[in-house]
Amino acid sequence: MKYWLFIPLLCAPALFAADTVEFNRDIRPILSDHCYTCHGPDQSNRKTKLRFDTEAGAKQNLGGRFAIVPGDPAHSEMLQRISAGNSPTRMPPAYAGAAALSDHDIDLIRRWIAQGAVWQKHWSLIPPKRPELPQVSDPTWVRNPIDNFVLARLDKEGLKPSPEAGKAALLRRVTFDLTGLPPTPAELDAFLADNSPGAYEKVVDRLLASPRYGEKMAFRWLDAARYADTNGYQTDAERYMWRWRDWVIDAFNKNMPFDEFTIEQIAGDLLPNATLDQKIASGFNRNHRGNGEGGIIPEEYAVEYVVDRVGTTSTVWMGLTVGCARCHDHKYDPIKQKEFYQLYAYFDNIPERGNAEKYGNSAPVIKAPTRDQQQHLDTLDADIRGDEAAFASAEKKNAREERNWEKKIAPDAQWFPSRSLVGPFSGAQTVGDVAEFGFTDKFTLAARINATAPNGAILGRGKDAAESTGYTLLLANGHLQLNLVQRWLDDALRVESVDTVPLNGWHHVAATYDGSKFASGVHLYIDGVESKLKINLDQLNQEFRTKEPLRIGGGAGPENRFQGAIGEVRIYKADLPAATVAVLATETPLHGLAAIPAKNRTAAQRDKLHLAWLDAYSPEPVRNSWHALEQAHEDRDKFYDSIQTVMVMQERPDVRETHLLIRGSYDRPGEKVERGVPAILPPLPAGVPNNRLGLAKWFVDPGNPLTARVTVNRFWQSYFGTGIVKTVDDFGSQGEWPSNPELLDWLATEFIRTGWNVKQMQKTIVMSATYRQSSRASEELVARDPENRLLARGPRLRLPAEMIRDQALAVSGLLVEKIGGPSVKPYQPAGLWKELSGGEDYQQDKGPAEYRRSLYTFWKRAAPPPMMMNFDSAGREMCTVRETRTNTPLQALDLMNDRTFVEASRMLAARMMREGGADPIGYGFRLVTSRQPTDKEMSVLTRGYAYYLDRFTKDEASAAKLIAEGDAPVDASLNKPALAAYTNIASLMLNLDEAVTKQ
Repeated sequence: MKYWLFIPLLCAPALFAADTVEFNRDIRPILSDHCYTCHGPDQSNRKTKLRFDTEAGAKQNLGGRFAIVPGDPAHSEMLQRISAGNSPTRMPPAYAGAAALSDHDIDLIRRWIAQGAVWQKHWSLIPPKRPELPQVSDPTWVRNPIDNFVLARLDKEGLKPSPEAGKAALLRRVTFDLTGLPPTPAELDAFLADNSPGAYEKVVDRLLASPRYGEKMAFRWLDAARYADTNGYQTDAERYMWRWRDWVIDAFNKNMPFDEFTIEQIAGDLLPNATLDQKIASGFNRNHRGNGEGGIIPEEYAVEYVVDRVGTTSTVWMGLTVGCARCHDHKYDPIKQKEFYQLYAYFDNIPERGNAEKYGNSAPVIKAPTRDQQQHLDTLDADIRGDEAAFASAEKKNAREERNWEKKIAPDAQWFPSRSLVGPFSGAQTVGDVAEFGFTDKFTLAARINATAPNGAILGRGKDAAESTGYTLLLANGHLQLNLVQRWLDDALRVESVDTVPLNGWHHVAATYDGSKFASGVHLYIDGVESKLKINLDQLNQEFRTKEPLRIGGGAGPENRFQGAIGEVRIYKADLPAATVAVLATETPLHGLAAIPAKNRTAAQRDKLHLAWLDAYSPEPVRNSWHALEQAHEDRDKFYDSIQTVMVMQERPDVRETHLLIRGSYDRPGEKVERGVPAILPPLPAGVPNNRLGLAKWFVDPGNPLTARVTVNRFWQSYFGTGIVKTVDDFGSQGEWPSNPELLDWLATEFIRTGWNVKQMQKTIVMSATYRQSSRASEELVARDPENRLLARGPRLRLPAEMIRDQALAVSGLLVEKIGGPSVKPYQPAGLWKELSGGEDYQQDKGPAEYRRSLYTFWKRAAPPPMMMNFDSAGREMCTVRETRTNTPLQALDLMNDRTFVEASRMLAARMMREGGADPIGYGFRLVTSRQPTDKEMSVLTRGYAYYLDRFTKDEASAAKLIAEGDAPVDASLNKPALAAYTNIASLMLNLDEAVTKQ
């Protein structure tokens, strides 16, 4: 009963008040909860001119009456109305079903009015000022300024801090907090043996220098950035953003200052001479979901993507629920709908389609080679330069030979490019299974035709029917048309030439496609001259590959048979450049070209002669050198094409107009708006551009009251489970008052003072006496402060999902550590993907990829890793910054039955047997908990082992089945019944509350 008596006392707004009632702390939350709906910032919902979100509105003359008369509760009509019981005049209105204010809240308002009704700007909108360090009862306990603020608060509450945690517990806590993994026995032994005054600081510095630190910090940032490996929505197919994820890890490990970290992620692409890394960083705001389903309204989703960016950016850097102002003025905070769209305008100038790519990345994208890939690319470029030099030398030595050859060319000699050639073919025919291209393949289709009718299929693969899936090059009303079709109406790329192909005569036609899935990647040529395109449809979003044969002169239905003659069909597995297409169109044999005086030859004629010479007729040294150069270019292009892309931010060349959207609807544009920040906050700093780059610099300007506070508050949450402001995602009127405002402002100003030094901030927190306290607490303290908001003890929290899995891998010896790279697919229940999202089922990786840190686990939005979700990971469909922890029986079932944990138990058991010497159980227990078991614990574990050993000795088949779980090989040198018995004991250890808890 005592527990429940203390909870409302702790949660009351005036818990920490003395005699003075403070507006921000005590009164504003009451008004926000009970009055703002009808008397708040949203003008469209305001019932009268009386408003309680501004001082002028609350204290205005209402025709000789006043809601608030400072110093005079008796004549303050507000007090009379909220005290009116069940009277029809009572506020909040009883007739509307609103509950009356509590006696406690009414008393607070009465006292506040009596004390002068002093108003304050909302606390989070006032720039933080560095507070003086308070005097405390025990200065010897203080290790850094954090402790001054915490102990001063405890002094007011009549509480004492807890003793420092034991060295083993402290090492385990800080190792998890800074690296996400447990300490090794060697690290534990070294720390226990080091009795120097700086022993703990040396540990902290070592952990901050570990590459594991960046991985640990990155996980929460990925939650905030809604990072995933799929696009979301129905198909939820794969996308490739892991290069951005790796940039985040690297930034944390390099200790990039948070202001640079911010600027590069919001506007790295706009920095002068932006580097590849800075452009990759801007992918932060491309991590939103993208809808590529058929039948959507692209304009609607184009709006949704921008709205997502505004909401995410506002949550991450301002801690404000700006998205609530999308449809109307914010009901609780002074943010107008127009101001939402002014922020929206910063993100509305991206050349992005609402109909996202269903498979892969959606433009704008850039190639994002890793360091190793860039080195290989540099090597290939160097090879090309070497081959170019060798070729130039060989060609120069044989220049006279080419002129002599032109004089001796055989009359019937002909030549066309043959590299990457499929074919050639001639005449109408069904060729068969060749030229099977898909929507990411590069190809060229070329033919010489003599058409007698303006309509007819030239060549293609697809059913012999109009509008079928596949690709077709045809004449349509005399225009050259290329169709790449999955579905004719809404999933296809269909373009045609503006020029027409003349009838009743031979003409060369060609189409090239670069595999980009966009009409901009198609070029159409008539007689070697590129024709301007008419785009009929540019919505190719799925594979158009088909098993139908290649047909020449048909393939679009009987009504579209080609009328006339077709010859010299050449198909290439490459998108030939315009100059090469012009060579293809040059029909004149080599002898005829040589007969033309050199000065009178066209560029195509010159190229054809010269390329023929190099490819087939030059002396062997020249020919070999030319082919080597061609191969070098081909190798380079092939490798470059294999390099992954990453989606990035990019500005359109012309600035798109942005309009306020009435009720937030994409199809109801209202007044035009310009870029701008909310009026309740400082303006953009002087001299910055009014674009995303200026906005990014505004976020980290020292005059911005929010960014530093919001950021250090999330840091604090990661250590103590709850932020100093519990509502880490809402610093507005509906958010919670800080449990220690002075501490929050000191941390914020310290963050700025140190140059936004992220590692220094982590060190400051974990070096504090506050952090180092034991997490053991009396029943009275737990009842007084169940969430540890007063910080009279150290943090005790269930580990996040990723740390629980990573710990099991680490202590079992399975963990494979490698920074970055493509996401991996470890164990997952069969059929889950197919059940939840359809399409292809989960294809598990094999080998080292199975055992990498959870940071790298492939994240499908429609079917996230089930173990991670069971332990409260964010789903990554939207920005999530608030950590949650629940306790359910499913978590225990996961730890006992999930293949990952069963295998980890077996591998931990093997370690116990191989490395544990005379005390395998004690060794394993220390690996998992960082301490030795007590006598009572050892008795339970030993009796358990004896029980299981007896069972498995009698039933070796069950033992064999248990230890066969997982892909890691079984150590054949170990006794199977004993290994199975120890496996169950290891499983028990990994299930201990202490194993999954930071304390």
